[in-house]
Amino acid sequence: MTALLIVLLAGIAAGALNSVGGGGSFVAFPALVAVGVAAVTANAATSVALLPGGLASLWVYRRDLHPLPSTSIGVLTWTSVIGGALGAVLLLALPSESFDAVVPWLLAFATFVLAFGRRIARSLRTRVAGRPTIVAGQLLLSIYGGYFGGASGLMMVAFWSVAASIDPGRANPLRMAQMAAIYLTAGSIFLVASDVLTEWLKLVLMIVGAIVGGFGGATIARRLSAPVLRAIVVTSAAAMTVGYFVVTS
Repeated sequence: MTALLIVLLAGIAAGALNSVGGGGSFVAFPALVAVGVAAVTANAATSVALLPGGLASLWVYRRDLHPLPSTSIGVLTWTSVIGGALGAVLLLALPSESFDAVVPWLLAFATFVLAFGRRIARSLRTRVAGRPTIVAGQLLLSIYGGYFGGASGLMMVAFWSVAASIDPGRANPLRMAQMAAIYLTAGSIFLVASDVLTEWLKLVLMIVGAIVGGFGGATIARRLSAPVLRAIVVTSAAAMTVGYFVVTS
């Protein structure tokens, strides 16, 4: 019962974090590993579980969804769908030992992006890039998101702020839409081709938690300041990264 409660609470926290700025994978993935789920299965379950929460958040943000200056939402979404599928196939095709070895470093890299990505983006911001550049960058980020979702949404916002000169504060609804596209394709593949359903009870509890957290977090996010939201996400990411290095050392 303790393990199931941890999974439920982790789902709520992950859904809420994703709705306000990203980083939900930092809670969901380590929580599943902590209750005994294998790393590859936990990563697959995270993609499946966080999709409904992302859709709940997207419903709240639906009136604030706007395209990038040089790329339509449709083109961006199809790119995310393809990239998410490629990343999922990559995760399943590579040996599980490869994923186990690279996870701590992926977490560390994603934490760095969470903490400094926007500052780097501001320093590099130039003119608006063309559609080919944006689509190519989106494809790479979507492959990463399908393989390991940690901070992929934050990376998207940082990339868009450089390539499309979009204000990060306006990018959250579009980020939620693209992460939903990635989770949809990757999660569908994981449901069919991985052993994620062997942990069906934990998966269902995390889905329920993510929906509650995603809807509630998006509703509350409109009332909190950006610095407070950012501090919550970065602190959580750093704590989870350090914890994962400790556990796996």
